[in-house]
Amino acid sequence: MNKTALRTTFIALFTALICIGGIIKIPLGLVPIVIQNAMCILTAVILGGIFGGMPTLIFFLAGLIGLPVFAGGTGGFAFVLGPTGGFYIGYVVAAFIAGFIAGKPSVTEKKLSKKVVIRVSLAMILGMAILYIPAIPWFAHWATANGKIPAEKTALAYTMGAAVLPYIPGDILKIIVAIPVALKVRPILAQYLYEKDSK
Repeated sequence: MNKTALRTTFIALFTALICIGGIIKIPLGLVPIVIQNAMCILTAVILGGIFGGMPTLIFFLAGLIGLPVFAGGTGGFAFVLGPTGGFYIGYVVAAFIAGFIAGKPSVTEKKLSKKVVIRVSLAMILGMAILYIPAIPWFAHWATANGKIPAEKTALAYTMGAAVLPYIPGDILKIIVAIPVALKVRPILAQYLYEKDSK
């Protein structure tokens, strides 16, 4: 099997893993706890480069057309217009950026250099942070439009308390778990996807 076919296969595989991650959903206010955010970034970092963001983009488009791949087995354009819609847009943006930062995996990464660890760690951390950039204004707009914000709070303060701050400890834990996974899997995958490109 040539490299292009293998890359397509792995993109499909990681897309499926992201979709399966949607089964796990822990209710917490208007924004549930999920592992899909970590799966999107981890997938991007493992595959690296432009290919890293492709599984998340495919996952997002599948959910957009109505397939039940979003958190809790939901999907459809109407769902994306809800309070968590900005997060799904953030997944796509963050995945491509994280993949770019991580770069293509190399078989030489079996020897964990400081540079590789820093690059992969930075990609995971920034990816998890970047996904909040579209999510915060989206949630604030939705909450304002639907009268969810108490009179004593601003839209930003309400959003931070309802959709950001409670999830940071969990995101940190996900990052701590995901970084060693990415460091372990990247050089293995490079043997099949980028061996000729990785000396």
